[in-house]
Amino acid sequence: MSLDVLVVEDDFMVASIHRRFVERVPGFRVVGEAHSGADALAAVEALRPDLVLLDVHLPDMSGIEVLRRLRAAGHDLGVIVITAAREADTVRAAAAGGAAHYLVKPFASEDLTARLQEFRRARAALEGLDDDGVAGSPADIQADIDAVFARPPQATPREPLPKGLSQETADAVLAALADGAELSATECADAVGVSRVSARRYLEHFATAGRAAVRLNYGTAGRPERRYRLR
Repeated sequence: MSLDVLVVEDDFMVASIHRRFVERVPGFRVVGEAHSGADALAAVEALRPDLVLLDVHLPDMSGIEVLRRLRAAGHDLGVIVITAAREADTVRAAAAGGAAHYLVKPFASEDLTARLQEFRRARAALEGLDDDGVAGSPADIQADIDAVFARPPQATPREPLPKGLSQETADAVLAALADGAELSATECADAVGVSRVSARRYLEHFATAGRAAVRLNYGTAGRPERRYRLR
């Protein structure tokens, strides 16, 4: 059974990237996107998702305020805060509001995947608990409870990018290549919203690093077209 996810992010392109990241993880599906706090609250009421990916910086209210309102309304859904905000007060407020994880932008898809999988494990463990108590031996009982209160996974280390390349754009290029897509530099540029030259730099970097494969497409005339796909 898939877990339903609502993506809350004010930037439409970033929201699309997060959607692609989520949909690459088995057992999760995105049921909607919201680009403001008010839209997020309405979407939760309408869609009843299992999990919300929540940005902090929204145009009408902070993601922390959205989290507080969700809890005040009795919604016990999961929340993963995804934001560039690094302030201690924001982190503490997210923890106090019951956020399952707090992921700092920019991040790799593997970082989100690890947290989604951890959320699924904790949710499965919680649903397995009997309302009248946890049955089994003391060791089994503690193991089940520990699964509910599992610690967040460590972030996946990333190799540094060459000078002039940004992690956010690199993640967007990888997302464009998701699900077996094979793209030329021009097609990738259109999908990400950057110039063809910029897209080519990122694609060649991933090819050199071994993360992307290159195929030469020979046409009827001119130089062969370089087409890229994830390995």
